[in-house]
Amino acid sequence: MTTNSTERFDVYQAITDQIIAAVETGPGPGPVEMPWHRSGAGITRPMNVESGKAYRGINTVALWAAAATGGYANGLWGTYRQWRERGAQVRKGEKSSLIVFYKEFEVEDEVLEDGKARRFMAKASRVFNVAQVDGYTAPEIDQAADPIDPVAAADSFVRATGASITEGGESAFYHRTRDTITMPDRFRFKGTKTSTATEGWYSVLLHELTHWSGANTRLDRQFGERFGDDAYAMEELVAELGAAFLCGDLGITAEPRPDHAAYIEHWMRIMKGDRKAIFAAASAASKASEFLGSLQAQEGRAAA
Repeated sequence: MTTNSTERFDVYQAITDQIIAAVETGPGPGPVEMPWHRSGAGITRPMNVESGKAYRGINTVALWAAAATGGYANGLWGTYRQWRERGAQVRKGEKSSLIVFYKEFEVEDEVLEDGKARRFMAKASRVFNVAQVDGYTAPEIDQAADPIDPVAAADSFVRATGASITEGGESAFYHRTRDTITMPDRFRFKGTKTSTATEGWYSVLLHELTHWSGANTRLDRQFGERFGDDAYAMEELVAELGAAFLCGDLGITAEPRPDHAAYIEHWMRIMKGDRKAIFAAASAASKASEFLGSLQAQEGRAAA
């Protein structure tokens, strides 16, 4: 009698577990935090050493989680081969972090005219942070270049969306029926140990803009069919992630919203019950940030 002792590797479960572990281990005593609120000094998108491009979607979240767990302050990552091609060596005993890529393949489908349908299979890839390698010298930053003012960049970004935004009161929310965003008075925002009051303001505003992107006249984002009673919490997770992605792009520190802690237990339960839930949220958040980014290009063309 023979048995197959090799179980199929589930990349969805493995990456979900990686993110859950980062939340549950946490930084120590105190409120539980999601990894995108504590992945190094400030928040930046993880970047691949070979392409020089930022990771997207679930890979951003997975590497924020890995950085939080490993204590990595630098967001530069690469595979063993990519580091070796740059004359660097991953140190013996260092543990890799999981990311995912999708491999396209064709299957027979009688519905299509050519009888072919394209499918995508999730495949795992393992990467190492620059802090885990020896022999790599990071390129020097051009200090002569004019630094970007995060506040000016955020103001320009928000203005280009064309969203209707009013200030006043004590609450931040997106009103779906009226298609408007309401923000509290600015003086209500206070500085924290990790961010200024101004950064807190923009972090919350970008959260509401991510909600705004999901309107039926824009991305028509809906989770009801799949997540049922958890749909509202999933939309909040998308807005959390969307704000974190945009904060990273704009150089703004991502601050947890006041209601952030109330959702963590709910999000954890969803992730533990559905191994693809965080993938769905990260994908939707990535689409939201890219949609909002596309409005910047439209404003540029209109100005020209």
